[in-house]
Amino acid sequence: MGIWTMQIGTTLTRFIIEEERRHPKATGEFTGLLTDLTSAAKIISRDINKAGLAEVIDITGRTNVHGEEVQKLDEFANTLIIRTTDHTGRLSGLASEEMDDIYPIPDKHPCGNYILVFDPVDGSSNIDVNVSIGTIFSIYRKKSAAGVNLNDFLRPGREQVCAGYIIYGSSTMLVYTTGSGAHGFTLDPTLGEFLLSHENIKTPKHGKYYSANEGNYPKWDQAIRHYVDYLKEDDQPTGRPYSARYIGSLVADFHRNLLKGGIFLYPADAQSPRGKLRLLYEAAPLAFIVEQAGGAASDGSQPIMDLQATGLHQRTPLFIGCSEDIAILEEFAQGQRASKGVSGIRTSR
Repeated sequence: MGIWTMQIGTTLTRFIIEEERRHPKATGEFTGLLTDLTSAAKIISRDINKAGLAEVIDITGRTNVHGEEVQKLDEFANTLIIRTTDHTGRLSGLASEEMDDIYPIPDKHPCGNYILVFDPVDGSSNIDVNVSIGTIFSIYRKKSAAGVNLNDFLRPGREQVCAGYIIYGSSTMLVYTTGSGAHGFTLDPTLGEFLLSHENIKTPKHGKYYSANEGNYPKWDQAIRHYVDYLKEDDQPTGRPYSARYIGSLVADFHRNLLKGGIFLYPADAQSPRGKLRLLYEAAPLAFIVEQAGGAASDGSQPIMDLQATGLHQRTPLFIGCSEDIAILEEFAQGQRASKGVSGIRTSR
């Protein structure tokens, strides 16, 4: 589909309606679903901004399916998104990083044609130190003729009809795509509306930042260590050395690199041989967005968007950012390239 333009400051509601008009067969079901999600995001944003007063900081005393302590905010946001979307007749089921299994729409509510996959609060462990966190979501059309089952959720990222994230920081911002470019909207708290602030986002082809938890460097595969060494080498024609920027909230690191240019790395390592980030809830949605912005996302050997999910909570290595940086990373990962090393002495895999 071609890229179209709207005036900066256009409300999200109008933007969605105008986008819907470009699809003659649209029923309004998808538009309503996106509106529901942004309504939930406004409530989450409000509670994050008064986190200490709202008592959403601290843990609940239980762990999620990944063995991680569930923050009160995770539980609140997970429940809120379900309650905001499960009765509207737009969804047939949901899946969340915080839940073991899929959540079919209860029989008492009408069923819709879409399924929603989401991470209610990415980076929630950072809320008590006032670091930006976010909600990540992905929408697919359901495949089952009746009801919904696990196969409706185990899909490659290419089958997404929409993906987005809401970042809660100095301002609250929504970035989403339906396959016609990636667009950003900033919440105006005085109006209670998301307003178009970043139309048709284009990430640079070549970045200047890298984001990685280098505390895991000794555990990484040698090829990935060589790639990070390569980024630190002094070579002005290729824009190196890169500057290190790592927050530890995926949404925040991704958002900065999307706008400024860079690469985010979360490789597999000795402790997490299949990677740590979740394919359905984190990697695939962000991959859809970055591709629409002209970037790329890879597991080191193939595009994230091509990976066929085999489990709800499947993990994957993730390398995401500028297209030229991802191409070079893949050369290192596949043993086609080596760095000179920080000392200037060439090292091979």
